[in-house]
Amino acid sequence: QVQLVESGGGLVQAGGSLRLSCAASGRTFSLYVMGWFRQAPGKEREFVTAITWSGGSTNYADSVKGRFTISRDNAKNTVYLQMNSLKPEDTAVYYCAAARWSFTTRENEYNYWGQGTQVTVSS
Repeated sequence: QVQLVESGGGLVQAGGSLRLSCAASGRTFSLYVMGWFRQAPGKEREFVTAITWSGGSTNYADSVKGRFTISRDNAKNTVYLQMNSLKPEDTAVYYCAAARWSFTTRENEYNYWGQGTQVTVSS
């Protein structure tokens, strides 16, 4: 099994920045991809970004491209989401997720999930 522990959520004003962390433990050697999803009130969960452990290939949703950066520290089994130029529409619960097999945007292809962390952006 894999456990994902998130941190870094909070309140920030529009234009500000936050950095989320996701620490993976357990059978992390079995993981291929780490990703971030978010779910705003009244909306479906949506893909934000993902990164491969080995090569560091990244993928971003159009809505966050140029503002958010995903990175990883393989030695620490930790993935980060640097969020800059935050907008009120970025307000959501952010979930860290891990996939064993697929570099994908699809929620159902991810095998493990963190607890979620609230990000609130005020205007």
